[in-house]
Amino acid sequence: MSATANLFASSKPVIAMIHIGALPGTPAGGRPLREIEAQALREAKIYREAGVHGLMLENMHDTPYLRGRVGPEIVATMAVVARAVKVATALPCGVQVLAAANQEALAVALAAGLDFIRAEGFAFAHVADEGFIQSSAAELLRYRRVIGAEQVQVWADVKKKHSSHAITADVSIGATAHAVEFMRGDAVIVTGAVTGDAPKPKDVRAVKQATRLPVYLGSGVTAANVGGFLVEADGFIVGSEFKTGGHWAGAVDAKRVKRFMAAATAT
Repeated sequence: MSATANLFASSKPVIAMIHIGALPGTPAGGRPLREIEAQALREAKIYREAGVHGLMLENMHDTPYLRGRVGPEIVATMAVVARAVKVATALPCGVQVLAAANQEALAVALAAGLDFIRAEGFAFAHVADEGFIQSSAAELLRYRRVIGAEQVQVWADVKKKHSSHAITADVSIGATAHAVEFMRGDAVIVTGAVTGDAPKPKDVRAVKQATRLPVYLGSGVTAANVGGFLVEADGFIVGSEFKTGGHWAGAVDAKRVKRFMAAATAT
């Protein structure tokens, strides 16, 4: 059994997204830290009571995103909020810091006692709306060792959503996943083209065939389609489906969460 599988109480874990409110210094920011933390804790409580197996925090309201770096105010705020969520729920927790601020995510995870990060641009490069995102694996894993965070797993996106992959069009999604394994990643994340868009089944199959790492689906999985992915996927990272109207920026809807969990755990 992989170290990733050992994190969760379920063999097909459902990891719910907490989209932290806009953080200090960002265009939409301005709310006090106490309010940001309180909202995250309210969402975490709904998720825990609905039976999700893990949580992931992300600064998705911080648009437009910086590329490959964020300031200390973002790291500090996310660490405070993430620690509060981890302590309150005792669930496995991860973090992503947009856009591709992977070293900062590791710092947050270490300070907050989290279990994994979601990394953009781990293997191969791509062009996102923030610009060119270069491979980060070598520097990221060395940084992880330097700060003593080797217990924090790195889950890597392959052919990531909201990005152009023309420069690697001759490299298949399976080959990209294999590169993540070769570069010592801990899990692979497959997505659709944009937030809310489900992965293509053929992409999921190609990735499963190319790597021994756990394969998580990171966008567009719903109560209606999760049954079709249960055989091949090793777990699900779910955001939009849990929100009012099925939109990532909506409020968490407990009924939607429970409906999804019933579908995802059906035997």
